[in-house]
Amino acid sequence: MRRRIKRREKKGAPKWMTTYSDMVTLILVFFVLLFSMSQIDAEKFRAIAEAFRSDTVFEALPSIIEEEHPTENTKVLKEEQNDDKSVDASEIEETETNQPNTEVEIEEGDLDELLAEIEAFLNEHNLNDVISANRTNQGVVLVLQESVLFETGEADILEPAKPFLEKVSMLLANMSNEVRVEGHTDNRPISSYRYPSNWELSGARASSVVRYILDADEFDNGRFMTVGYGATRPVASNDTRQGWDQNRRVEIVIME
Repeated sequence: MRRRIKRREKKGAPKWMTTYSDMVTLILVFFVLLFSMSQIDAEKFRAIAEAFRSDTVFEALPSIIEEEHPTENTKVLKEEQNDDKSVDASEIEETETNQPNTEVEIEEGDLDELLAEIEAFLNEHNLNDVISANRTNQGVVLVLQESVLFETGEADILEPAKPFLEKVSMLLANMSNEVRVEGHTDNRPISSYRYPSNWELSGARASSVVRYILDADEFDNGRFMTVGYGATRPVASNDTRQGWDQNRRVEIVIME
């Protein structure tokens, strides 16, 4: 007779449970680490809590529970509040319109005073024949014609121009205003190895003036900037020789 072999049933959890329990344990440890590394901002939490305690948060939300003691004069109260707001707004507008614009008045006075000082300086040093001063909304502008600064089509400062540029440097050394030096040309085209167009020529002339002024005295280089406008901002007609002469210029803008 054949013996019947009894198969022993394996007791305990299946093998896949070991891997699964390890994975669950690792995930638990991961979230515990995340929680331990997180920090709650106490100020933000306090601000949120204050917001929820405030009644204004719930004013826009209708409540399904009727108030125990509703105010009978709610419409009257709202009308009074609206009247107070309108009165306050009208008072604010009146005070704003009646308040004098002191900043504009101060700026205008500073520009006039600056122009007067520059004109006195030009008169004292006999520079009125080579430099003209006028006032714009940006500041005081010193206009130097090309004929006293450069040869035609060049950006190298002439020797006779250096003495009065040194005097302009003395003028700028006595003030702390920012200075913008602009180069301008007429509309006649130029094409050379150094200056392919009027853009390069005007920028080079403005840079030459700034470089000479900075070398003549100790300045903060951050006060100065150069711009080359080419022939885009004429002050006279480009149809005559006299207009060409006026348009070929360097402007030193002493800014407010």
